[in-house]
Amino acid sequence: MAGHTVYTLSEVSRHKSKNDCWLVIDGRVLNVTKFLEEHPGGEEVLLESAGKDATKEFNDIGHSKSAQNLLLKYQIGVLQGHTLKNNEQVGSTEEPKKKEMSAFVIKDDLTPKYAAVVEFAAPLLVAGSYFCYRYLTLSS
Repeated sequence: MAGHTVYTLSEVSRHKSKNDCWLVIDGRVLNVTKFLEEHPGGEEVLLESAGKDATKEFNDIGHSKSAQNLLLKYQIGVLQGHTLKNNEQVGSTEEPKKKEMSAFVIKDDLTPKYAAVVEFAAPLLVAGSYFCYRYLTLSS
């Protein structure tokens, strides 16, 4: 682990405020202070795990691949006694590649907008015509 900053859990536990928030996930020490406001679950979720090993909580939620890639962005070191998986670099500030999402909307209803008015008005016209015819033929 040469070249990696190694922290103990007691060192990490000193960083548990809103202005200085560190936590451990999978042996990686993360400084998530700048991420608090961006976290989709709210900053309270991160502050509850601040200064602790939050691996279980992180894995229980079932985070997306992009969320898992953010670990590298906020990593500042490793926890003493842990080795990194998959030979990933420590403290990589590389942004995860954003995939563009494309969607196709299939509109099943190809009828024009005025068709709704016609569908409503046509039965009224038929009923009105019938009652007018009955009224005129019965009164004679």
